[in-house]
Amino acid sequence: MRRLAGFLLALAVTFAQGQTTYKGLVLSTPYPALTVKAGEVVNLPLTLRNYGLPPQLTRLRVEGAPADWTVAFLGSGRVVEAAFLAPDATQNLTLRVEVPKGVGEGRHTMTVLAEGTGARARLPLTLTVGKVLPPSLRLEVELPVLKGTPKTTFRYRATLKNESDQDLLVGLEADAPQGFEVVFKPQFSGQEVTTLPIKAGETKNIDIEVSPPPRVQAGEYRIDVAARSGAAKAGLELTAVITGRPELSLTTPDGRLSGRAYAGRTSPLKIVVKNRGSAEAKQVEFSSYEPSGWELSFEPKRIDSIPAGEQAEVTVKIKPSSKAIAGDYMVTLTARPKNGTPENADFRITVLTSTVWGVVGVGLIAVALGVLALAVARFGRR
Repeated sequence: MRRLAGFLLALAVTFAQGQTTYKGLVLSTPYPALTVKAGEVVNLPLTLRNYGLPPQLTRLRVEGAPADWTVAFLGSGRVVEAAFLAPDATQNLTLRVEVPKGVGEGRHTMTVLAEGTGARARLPLTLTVGKVLPPSLRLEVELPVLKGTPKTTFRYRATLKNESDQDLLVGLEADAPQGFEVVFKPQFSGQEVTTLPIKAGETKNIDIEVSPPPRVQAGEYRIDVAARSGAAKAGLELTAVITGRPELSLTTPDGRLSGRAYAGRTSPLKIVVKNRGSAEAKQVEFSSYEPSGWELSFEPKRIDSIPAGEQAEVTVKIKPSSKAIAGDYMVTLTARPKNGTPENADFRITVLTSTVWGVVGVGLIAVALGVLALAVARFGRR
């Protein structure tokens, strides 16, 4: 180990001084000494570098590995026994070590060898079989409290970190109030997931989307989120603050959007204003859009308050034009709360002509028939 450390130090000093006179093979790994557990499969990344040597085939082998351990070199996902190196080229390899189950605790040393033409590289490794860190997860969120309306989709940005030295498959779950929908999506992905693979030491960003039910009342709602993998668990508490919002609808007591009126006369039409939202509707004012020559008014003209889930009645006085002919006409009524969006409804108004004019018409027809009868009786004999 001292000889290797001295070699690596000398090599680092040589590069720091800008010298490139070194020639040979160098074999390295980020962590040449680490702790493993019985039954574990360890993949060690290796880097093999040719400094200034001619192109050559480099044989790979391991010395000193316990007899019941399985070791293999992987290149591009396949088992390899050699690597070809051009001058000043690098090959990335993986040393796969399978530690048998039931092996006792202790230190095990082995040496990785790379042998080329007239050059050789050695890399001592120490694997200590013992207790490893237990699986551990950490779940954090940037903004745990969000505010919106009943139609808002609350999006929380969370980070999930695997703080153990083992790869984990993590399950994601949520405990939300009845009617709330919670989905998990990896960042920059529209795919919903319930499990997420996370490598040892890796951190992943997750979007947590919470959709409340459409008729939810205003208030604060708690959503508990948990990430689990075996005995490892991490959780956090989210809060969705739903601000009230009135939602009005206009109809008649019998539910039909229609009514009757007489030409030139004022006729009343009862209107029911319902608040189906989650907050009080304040200072509701009414307006209308009607055919030319018509007159419409509301009684009352304004309602100060309609609590959530309740309703109020308004009388609409409709006076069609005196020149209106019998038939159906469309009238638009609008309820506009001060603290919400206006609601429009179209009503079909059937216009009838006055019965007085009907009697007059019948009388005129009778007079005409009488005159015709007298004329026939008097002049028909001639």
